[in-house]
Amino acid sequence: MSSSVQPKRVRKNPEARRAEIVATAARIALAEGLECITMRRVAEELDVRPGLISHYFPVAEELVAEAFGTAASGELAELLPAADTALPALRRLARFLGRTGGPRYDELSRLWLNARHLSRFRPALRERVGQQEALWRDGLTALLRDGVASGEFRTPDPHVTAIQLLVVLDGLGAHANTDRGGRPAAVTGMAHALAERELGLPAGALDTPHRPHHR
Repeated sequence: MSSSVQPKRVRKNPEARRAEIVATAARIALAEGLECITMRRVAEELDVRPGLISHYFPVAEELVAEAFGTAASGELAELLPAADTALPALRRLARFLGRTGGPRYDELSRLWLNARHLSRFRPALRERVGQQEALWRDGLTALLRDGVASGEFRTPDPHVTAIQLLVVLDGLGAHANTDRGGRPAAVTGMAHALAERELGLPAGALDTPHRPHHR
């Protein structure tokens, strides 16, 4: 005779539950867009009542902003991982640029496009986008300053060079929703070429072994 007793739900502590909610919302954002984050949708994904989601996030826009921040922070950690900080700056920058391509980066580029558009109308999201942009600038600027200090790079202002590089990467990422096939190497290698020129490096210095020469 089979038992009719249902398995007992494990009650999670508030920190774990909140993190689970945000992580679920971030997955929805990456797969379908920030507009698809609703209390009901997140509750369905977690198999809980919508009231539980609103308990942690009384305003849906706060959850949207938090989800974007979590996804964007994860992206930065992937592209500039803490594990790379012991490496020479030249190698770290080459790795960074080598990671800014492929389906995963396109997915994250679409999220940034989505967030920047929606942030025009959503103050909480606009603030979070600004915070994440600052983290990007600071992280890349720190890498370039390390390279200047070690003599690997030559640039009068690492902060300006970092912004220039991010503008080029943003421009390339703006095409994440369209076919990138058939682009000349002079276009796909723009970020590498700019970095090498602004940092006083020889052509091809930032090419990774698995990546063909961009000139």
